[in-house]
Amino acid sequence: MTTVLTGITTTGTPHLGNYVGAIKPAIKRSQDDAVKSYFFLADFHAMIKCWEPERVAQSTKEIAATWLALGLDTDKSFFYRQSDIPEIPELTWLLTCMTAKGLMNRSHAYKAQVAENTELGEVDPDKGITMGLFSYPVLMAADILMFNATEVPVGKDQTQHLEMARDIGARFNHHFGEHFVMPKTIVDDNVSVLPGLDGRKMSKSYNNTIPLWLPEKQLRKHIMKIKTNSLEPGVPKDPDDSFVFDIYKAFANEQQVNEMKQEFVNGIAWGTAKQMLFEMVNTELKDAREKYNGLMNNPDIIESELKKGAVKAREYATPFLAKLKESVGIRPIK
Repeated sequence: MTTVLTGITTTGTPHLGNYVGAIKPAIKRSQDDAVKSYFFLADFHAMIKCWEPERVAQSTKEIAATWLALGLDTDKSFFYRQSDIPEIPELTWLLTCMTAKGLMNRSHAYKAQVAENTELGEVDPDKGITMGLFSYPVLMAADILMFNATEVPVGKDQTQHLEMARDIGARFNHHFGEHFVMPKTIVDDNVSVLPGLDGRKMSKSYNNTIPLWLPEKQLRKHIMKIKTNSLEPGVPKDPDDSFVFDIYKAFANEQQVNEMKQEFVNGIAWGTAKQMLFEMVNTELKDAREKYNGLMNNPDIIESELKKGAVKAREYATPFLAKLKESVGIRPIK
């Protein structure tokens, strides 16, 4: 049995890039009987950079509703809120006590903040850096090691944290016995990375996203804003140099992709290409959008699913943490 763990930080609104690059393939894989899937809302991680309570709460609601609306089977998988598993922060402390500060000094996020402070001429290179930012790779390690995940899908920018999780887990094992499986880093180069409205990677950091659950009219309006060149109708266009086509092929099947390529060769008008893209995306999301809106209007359903997931997750986490505490000498007096 392969155990796959995926965390989603609760600081933003889901967009098409999230759907194509992470949510859709993760849900598909979770349907494999040979895979045990853990999906969690990383609300503790959200606090590292976001100190806006309402934003974190709203994002948690939106992200949970998104996964449920898109068909995540919570009976087959583990779907929970990180903060509902008290064993995770407890494990974080056990791991913190086994983590070398020098390892944390090498964290890309920490080094980037120090470099920025230095470039700004700050006397204190650690100005504004919290212990949350400095030590969050330990929390990430606890998320992974708590459930002995064998595979963790991540972006290329997160591979260092998986290496750290292995280092931390191996050091704990060396001192206290073989408790943790060493997780494999899974970076899928075949997963689509969608361009945003301006052509850069679709990201809330660039403010160039197409939100996943826009009503039809607003979805069409956003798609019509996608950056294109000035080639007129009738002039052949290169599909490999088109942001419209890049998004289209992430939703289309092979036959549809080939047909659209021919339309580009024939000189399709940009407005027509965008309309075809809108119809493709809208058709795929229409039913799920109704489910999403229904969930957002009935938050008790979302909360119930997360609580159910926490109970399931803790059935494993509680005895496992007790075993870990026993191994380090935190045990009843006999």
